[in-house]
Amino acid sequence: MSHKPYAKIMLDLQTIEKFAQDKIAYFRFKRFEDGNYLITNEYGKFLWLNEDNFKNFVLDKLDMSGPIYKELKEKLFILDKEYLGRAIRQYAQQKSFLKFGPSLHIVVVTLRCNHKCIYCHASAKTCEDKGYDMDMKTAKQTVDTIFKTTNDAIAIEFQGGEPLLNWPVIEFIIKYAKEKNKLENKNLVFRLVSNFSLLDEDKKNFLINEEVNFCTSLDGDEETHNFNRIYLEANSYQETVKWIKNINQAYDDKYHDKKRNYFSIGALITVTRKTLGNYQKVIDTYIDLGFRNISLRYLNPFGFAADTQKTIWYDPQEFIEFYKKSLDYILQKNIDGRIFYESQAVFHLRKILLNEEPNNLEMRSPCGAGIGQLAYNYNGDVYTCDEGRMIARMGDEMFKLGNIFTNNFEELINNDLCKSICSASCTDGLAGYNENVYKPYLGVCPIYNYSIHGNIFPAMKTSFRWQIDEAMIEYLFLKMKDKKILDIFTEWVKRSKPPIAK
Repeated sequence: MSHKPYAKIMLDLQTIEKFAQDKIAYFRFKRFEDGNYLITNEYGKFLWLNEDNFKNFVLDKLDMSGPIYKELKEKLFILDKEYLGRAIRQYAQQKSFLKFGPSLHIVVVTLRCNHKCIYCHASAKTCEDKGYDMDMKTAKQTVDTIFKTTNDAIAIEFQGGEPLLNWPVIEFIIKYAKEKNKLENKNLVFRLVSNFSLLDEDKKNFLINEEVNFCTSLDGDEETHNFNRIYLEANSYQETVKWIKNINQAYDDKYHDKKRNYFSIGALITVTRKTLGNYQKVIDTYIDLGFRNISLRYLNPFGFAADTQKTIWYDPQEFIEFYKKSLDYILQKNIDGRIFYESQAVFHLRKILLNEEPNNLEMRSPCGAGIGQLAYNYNGDVYTCDEGRMIARMGDEMFKLGNIFTNNFEELINNDLCKSICSASCTDGLAGYNENVYKPYLGVCPIYNYSIHGNIFPAMKTSFRWQIDEAMIEYLFLKMKDKKILDIFTEWVKRSKPPIAK
């Protein structure tokens, strides 16, 4: 690897001594205001060095028997006879997900919805619109296509619209997939992403008996939730909370053994401008309802959200300040004895502390579009991911891979579009990423880049998404300098669910 980035080091150190290129491995660095340096390498390893240790490191003047040198060697910053073999094994382990095919299969059983969420990324149709439900023939062919994946793990996720508007197809897919799996013997799981307003006891009992995981949208306290998620027929917040409590009680009644730790209802929040000032109420709502975590997700420019800039959007710095205050508030809850974690932080921390690619497919390099997930529309059209399907709802079929009735599985995966998405989301060599100290922990979403810039390759410095992700990662590193916070982060990583998908 090139050592050209080190030219600046020589200037910073104001020395003419030879840089020890043959003794130290490729690394990236950033100097902070306190004079300390953060160094990272290609394998996600990191270390904080004070200025003297940093200078001695790059000039090969560290005591080889000292703890700093030993840690640098252990973390693959030192070139020795064991370096190459260890580096190859580490890199292969990090990228092991590339050995498998798509594991997450998003099935859109209907485009219709009974809510009018102001940020709806899916551009949902109304309940009265006809012709937007998946039929049984398409459902069967979708399952047959899903089982062609080379991955031993399959997660079928029902989305919409509001998927419960097409209950017969959900019921059919679950039964048919389970019957098919008696021969295929895959690690098969199901998830329902729903607003719960159309749930009843019979549907709930069927889903729980079939071990379907529930996930809903909960945007926080009642005021914030109902502002974002408009439901004319009832109080959306009250309906959602009612079923959250009902389902969790049903889990308690059914699973008295260790399975109860696995079956817990999930909830997602979409942060709008309304959320920024209500962050404490939002977090407290999640804690009061018994959730173990909250995922503070920023808006994406898909669907209706793209048309509501003045109402719900914010600039990157506004979100960054909101996130820092929210994370500090959550950390204080942990210090006070309530273990509760923030999921976006955990996605980054799994990379930072465990050197693994997380189950958040957008944060992988390359991302999971096409190679980690597929999205199946109600009519059999297949897209690289759910975001690609959302772009199609906006009138652009750029990310359509084909159709289950006209293309076999190999044709859906082995094509130029999938290869281009992989290339555009692989941070190795990407301008702006390759020289960034946080490069091992950053991810790229080509669909996001396309929606903003008309190009799947990133315009890094002007990217809303990149500015936020970089600031979040940097804040985590700064917080980790406190041993008490590092212990909390380590506990979060330990308690977060292991990935279902490979």
